[in-house]
Amino acid sequence: MSQDYYELLGVSRTASADDLKKAFRKLAMQHHPDRNPGDKESEKKFKTVNHAYDILKDPEKRAAYDRYGAAAFEGAAGPGGPQGQGFDFGSVFGDIFDEMFGGGGRGRGGRADTRGQDLRFNLEITLEQAYGGTDATVRVPSSVSCEVCHGSGAEAGSKPQTCPTCQGRGRLRAQQGFFTVERTCHTCHGAGQIIDKPCRTCAGQGRVRRDKTLKVNIPAGVEDGTRIRLSGEGEAGSRGGPPGDLYVFLSLRRHQLFEREGADIHCRVPISMVQATLGGNIEVPTLDGKMARINIPAGAQGGHQFRLRAKGMPIVRSTQRGDMYIEINVETPTNLTAKQKELLKEFEKAGKTSPESEGFFSKVKEMFGG
Repeated sequence: MSQDYYELLGVSRTASADDLKKAFRKLAMQHHPDRNPGDKESEKKFKTVNHAYDILKDPEKRAAYDRYGAAAFEGAAGPGGPQGQGFDFGSVFGDIFDEMFGGGGRGRGGRADTRGQDLRFNLEITLEQAYGGTDATVRVPSSVSCEVCHGSGAEAGSKPQTCPTCQGRGRLRAQQGFFTVERTCHTCHGAGQIIDKPCRTCAGQGRVRRDKTLKVNIPAGVEDGTRIRLSGEGEAGSRGGPPGDLYVFLSLRRHQLFEREGADIHCRVPISMVQATLGGNIEVPTLDGKMARINIPAGAQGGHQFRLRAKGMPIVRSTQRGDMYIEINVETPTNLTAKQKELLKEFEKAGKTSPESEGFFSKVKEMFGG
């Protein structure tokens, strides 16, 4: 009596298609002939697992198996036979190849990709620079194409030769059982070419280390975390390959007066108790370097906000601007002289001037019966 296919794969009879696939991949990698050369038991197990999955992955075959068991397929070839040839190597075993051989370039041909690496540069700017936009100069450690060999990696008077091992493809194919496995060429390391006389300046790499000085245009209104891409300004590619890109990540320096919230700007302005009581005009700074006049009404309370329309940050790729909010902070006098204290006491005796606090304590008295 043959082993139950579900037990063979180590899953329940209600297992989903994904669960079946994961269980199969794990077992197939464990018992693959390439990982167990000469082990007949592993090879047999591999074929049995393959056959079980071939049945259960097909909804119609799985339904027949659930109802009639393995008897539903009597007369069909067993594991490794003709029926097994219907296995979908592209969709399932492609994943196994990637895991077993490190993503060995399934379906890829030609030379290995020699594109240069992308680079990242962190740039801190002020809120004023973000407000008006600016051009920043950055110095980036990088690699550039070798000027002596012009990126070829070969000494002057010579040139790279086609790799005789892989014939310039950069990859080698090998037949292993009923598999065709592709690996990086060990002679040229995937470049497709070999250099008999490497350039002395770059040691055959086609690039040299050097700092690059670049100008970065920062548009008005950029936010903290904005990423700016400079195409082709990353590291040079190996042996004449295309360069990578440079990504500049912006961060905004903390401002001593203003706080940003999206496109809006907030500023807390301290005023004296007398200014809040009597009212009057004050001038406050704005990000454009000018002063704005605000009328403080008599009896203004701390925390009151005044809105200055279109005095906030510009919005990138838009003609609109955010607003600026001025919040007043009424300061309590400190370090009073004896005379000032006496005047305040007389002021308090002269009449009720704090309706909100008086109303609050009046309600407290009512709650606790006077």
